[in-house]
Amino acid sequence: MSNQSSMAEFLLLGFSDIRELQILHFVLFLVLYLATLVGNLLIISAIAVNRQLHTPMYFFLGNLSLLDLGSISVTVPKSMANSLLDIRSISYVGCVAQVFLFVFFAAANFGLLTVMAYDRYVAICQPLHYERVMNRTACVRLAAGAWLTGLVYSALHTGNTFWLPLCQSNVIDQFFCELPQLLKLLCPGAYRSEVGVLGFSACLLLGCFAFIVVSYAHIFSAVLRIPSGQGRHKAFSTCLPHLIVISLFICTGTFAHLKPRSSSAPGLDLAVAVVYAVVPPMMNPVIYSMRNKEIKAALRRLTVWTLFTRNNMLWLSPMPVTLFWLL
Repeated sequence: MSNQSSMAEFLLLGFSDIRELQILHFVLFLVLYLATLVGNLLIISAIAVNRQLHTPMYFFLGNLSLLDLGSISVTVPKSMANSLLDIRSISYVGCVAQVFLFVFFAAANFGLLTVMAYDRYVAICQPLHYERVMNRTACVRLAAGAWLTGLVYSALHTGNTFWLPLCQSNVIDQFFCELPQLLKLLCPGAYRSEVGVLGFSACLLLGCFAFIVVSYAHIFSAVLRIPSGQGRHKAFSTCLPHLIVISLFICTGTFAHLKPRSSSAPGLDLAVAVVYAVVPPMMNPVIYSMRNKEIKAALRRLTVWTLFTRNNMLWLSPMPVTLFWLL
């Protein structure tokens, strides 16, 4: 391939050429995808219908669930379709869109996690000023800033990558259009043009990471000064889910992109990509609801309300509603 103008499609690396294993891959990904959809939609619904959860922390959590839904919906459905139909191709435009959206959701996700660290810092270190600092306008602006940062970063990264000539091949050793794998297809010498964007990416990511570390250093210092054990436990409980989510996001992404290329095999790359592209969006709702009594209570009320409404509908209009649920 001399350049991208002559490239109509890319070929993605499948998990297996054996038909039975392809069907197994489809079923496993379908289960993971449905679990992620249900978990994140439950979190969003519980926050939306429960007034007690209309606070900055849960506002950001709802945004995080939206980003998780978008992130996993970019990669998994196409991979499932390829396995089910026994194909490997993805169009050039489809690959560009997949790279742009995946980088956008990932960058916005990290930006939002940084904003959530600031929210916890203000709540614990400056509790008397929390309502004034984290008012509705400030929360909307912070969330919009995370989304906008992800959009600009993704446009810059994607545009620069696909503007460079691709000469090596059109085969991507991954189950979706992953940026590091695309960089391997660049023509000799073209990679130097990507150094500037990669340097900017490193500075941006390290800046966010440093901000999170400094925020939690102040948080832990403030928590340790709380005299009562119950107060310290409550403060740590509000921070623990966020810390686990950040650790999962950073560790999986770092290992995927910084592992030695010499030890990189296609099977290992596929497994690592599943870990950082599929596992965090699926686990985030579990992490936040597992130790959060307010989320648990809201989910129980939502479930009871849904069942009660459904039973009332069935009692008031049994025939049409029964047909509706069957359909």
